[in-house]
Amino acid sequence: MNAPGGVARAVLGVDVGGTAIAAGVVSAAGEILAEAGVPTHGGRSGGAVETIVRLIETVRAEAARRGLDVESLGVGVPGPVDTAAGRVGEHVPHVPELAGRALAAELAARVGLPAFVDNDVNALALGEWMFGVGRGARSLVVLAPGTGFGAGIVLDGRLVRGAAGFGGELGHTPVKFDGPACWCGGRGCLALYASGRGIAEAARARVAGHADAPLLRAAGGDPQAITAPLVFRRAAEGDPVAGAVVDEACRALGAILGTVVNGLNPEVVVITGGVAASLAALEARILQAAGEYAFARALATTRVAIVPGDKRTSMRGAAALALSELGRDAAPGSS
Repeated sequence: MNAPGGVARAVLGVDVGGTAIAAGVVSAAGEILAEAGVPTHGGRSGGAVETIVRLIETVRAEAARRGLDVESLGVGVPGPVDTAAGRVGEHVPHVPELAGRALAAELAARVGLPAFVDNDVNALALGEWMFGVGRGARSLVVLAPGTGFGAGIVLDGRLVRGAAGFGGELGHTPVKFDGPACWCGGRGCLALYASGRGIAEAARARVAGHADAPLLRAAGGDPQAITAPLVFRRAAEGDPVAGAVVDEACRALGAILGTVVNGLNPEVVVITGGVAASLAALEARILQAAGEYAFARALATTRVAIVPGDKRTSMRGAAALALSELGRDAAPGSS
């Protein structure tokens, strides 16, 4: 990707999270050439949109100093997006000031670049398909347990968004029909059992009223100090309560893998996100559970990879979104 005169061209990827926003200039090969990050709510006036604009300007100036020509902008946000309109949905609990905003048009006008906005895990799926473990595959599913549980689907080289932008909401697929009410309004959702929030809340519920529970003592007696990483660590150390919660998470992940493998038969499934680092040591248990639900031949031909995520991976995903949309716009017959 080179401009006339030998100036290297690239795209800018922005990952918007509830805690931090990261932006990077990314080449067509997925190499991050310049990057910066800031807190999402750093105390300055204007909220998240102003923070995003300032960060874009900072990274773009650094790109210019390095002789890079940024040609477009991709943004991943933690919520549903009407991609045709470039408008963020109404439910964005971690960055509520983005809800309902025509963010793509707003950013394009502010920074003077074509801008594309999508759900952050949709962008992440494109990044894994273009640059990551799914490179070269025709079909890929990303499962991303973090604070919540996101997912993204690429089939036959195209991102599946669905009729109303809810394609890939596998975190709110029921894995236990008589399970508890979920935050989404459903019941027994995967997120309740395998997200960071769900694991922590399940563990807190199990120790409620048991002041002598070892897991609660490990948290200093404060139930709110029981986090998913603590639950995984205590499970590895033999804590029975933590072990039961982790076992439930593995079974829930096995159930969704069965659903994905039987329903979509993808070449690759990537498990990433903030909880993935804790899941890596449990891969055999997760695949064993998946074997109880998936067709054996379909599971055997699916490559499952657990890849701990970070902000650089998310920036590549947002950049992949821009590259994908630019390529689609340039395709013959595109509108």
